[in-house]
Amino acid sequence: MKKKTAPKRVRNGLVAALDVGTNKVCCLIARHEPAAGTAPEDGLKIIGIGHQVSRGLRSGTIVDLDETEASIRAAVEAAEQMAGENISGVVVNLTGGQPKSRLIAYEVSIAGHEIGDADLRRILDPAVLTDGMAKERELEHSIPVGYSVDGNRGVRDPRGMFGERLGVNMHVISALSGPVRNLETSIQRCHLEVQNKVVTPYASALSTLVEDETQLGVTCVDMGGGTTSIAVYFDGELVNIDVLPVGGGHVTSDIARGLSTPLDQAERMKTLFGSVLASSSDDREIIKAPLVGEENSAEANNIPRSMLIGIIRPRIEETFEMVRDRLAETGFDKVAGQRVVLTGGASQLTGVRELAASILEKQIRMGRPRPIEGMAEAIAGPAFSTAAGLLQYAISNKAEVPSAAYCPPEQMNRGFGRIGQWLRENF
Repeated sequence: MKKKTAPKRVRNGLVAALDVGTNKVCCLIARHEPAAGTAPEDGLKIIGIGHQVSRGLRSGTIVDLDETEASIRAAVEAAEQMAGENISGVVVNLTGGQPKSRLIAYEVSIAGHEIGDADLRRILDPAVLTDGMAKERELEHSIPVGYSVDGNRGVRDPRGMFGERLGVNMHVISALSGPVRNLETSIQRCHLEVQNKVVTPYASALSTLVEDETQLGVTCVDMGGGTTSIAVYFDGELVNIDVLPVGGGHVTSDIARGLSTPLDQAERMKTLFGSVLASSSDDREIIKAPLVGEENSAEANNIPRSMLIGIIRPRIEETFEMVRDRLAETGFDKVAGQRVVLTGGASQLTGVRELAASILEKQIRMGRPRPIEGMAEAIAGPAFSTAAGLLQYAISNKAEVPSAAYCPPEQMNRGFGRIGQWLRENF
């Protein structure tokens, strides 16, 4: 199992983000030159953009290495040409591999001395975090949610404090090794190094959520082409993620099957005329739906817009019902408070916000990536939240779990996967 390291930076002040999605591949190259005394996000300027149709993926998982490699190569080359720079590595998002969250609580003995960096390294040992993890899964993120000293919880930074026992609640995110290695292989075939992997819901949340939301509790729902990703924040920390195998591409497929029209025409109709809210004029508004295999436009079906809405709405309803049920199953529906931020390309359908508010029974905000210097209007929409979040992660000084010496198990009281206990302790 590979140990996690702090985010790396590309040479010459360049950072590169690669969003490998089911419907699109996007590469952003930015120059990072922060002035002294400013925040890490300052001084970031996008200088290269590459955007290509994605091929070789299904529901976020690679099914054809060659086609995926070609899509990545085309997007990266377009970004490099625009930037006038070559990159050697990228920070990439991870959607496939069935990412899973788990909260781990454990303690170490500190024998009454002052807590220092060595104690933090000892309690954040990756060897402990992977103990009990299935062999086919690998560690992707390990984020300290909160510390405790002698059972007193809610400690932000225990360094400098005294006590007998130091405890930590860790949010551990793992993914299946096979899909992760397929993603790494497709990028390495393009002669690029994978500098860091970031699960898609985490990346999207980094670019769309504001600090007050993360403190009070919020759910970020990224509605992508092949998947819908969920990230739950509470008290300023990411406490749960999930990925559902349904997205905007499934809506397009439903339209294509229901109207016997080609997929590209189904996507066009969804974009131009699609909605999840019915109106009184829908029966009178007629849309042309070309038939599969018919080259003559005279053979196209003329359908009322109400029929198109009748195909789209059930799939979007199903998606939000799955989000609601998954949050309830894991116990994080209450942690997330009353706030939901919707982002991703599929969230742009007319009426999605109102439907989400009805099904989830929460306040809904449409999330766009925070502005970055050099960000073109074409990539300022919700569909590019993940790519922008990858840039934020790449320049962030937030280290996750550092490398550390192994802590002998006899010094440690461990309780793995205690999500229920964590919820009881905090609510």
